[in-house]
Amino acid sequence: MITRKNEVETGVINTIGSGTSVTGNIQTTGDIRIDGRLEGTLHSKGKVVIGPTGSVKGDIHCQLADLYGSIEGNISCSELLALKASANLKGDIQAGKLSIEPGAAFSGVCTMGAVVKEIKHADKKAEKIA
Repeated sequence: MITRKNEVETGVINTIGSGTSVTGNIQTTGDIRIDGRLEGTLHSKGKVVIGPTGSVKGDIHCQLADLYGSIEGNISCSELLALKASANLKGDIQAGKLSIEPGAAFSGVCTMGAVVKEIKHADKKAEKIA
């Protein structure tokens, strides 16, 4: 079982099953798996899994994510975002770490936390030298 920073592991996984459609925003402190359709913003302090039959039209904010399905919206993931081979993402990514399998489709801009900090730090050093 993965233990997340400052979170109590409950073992509860919220699920939106195949054939189910939800319109509206979802906020959860636990994990969530979507195999149906969500139109709205998703906030999770846990792990988000968008299954192969799942689709999301809206932004996703989470700690960890495995994406197999279709996503149209921006994703902010504080730790690891994994785009699996069947994933189709149209939107921008902000993640601590990113994994993209061959076959995954991604159209957007990606910003990774550690790299951005290093670039800004290097720019400041260059300004001091000049």
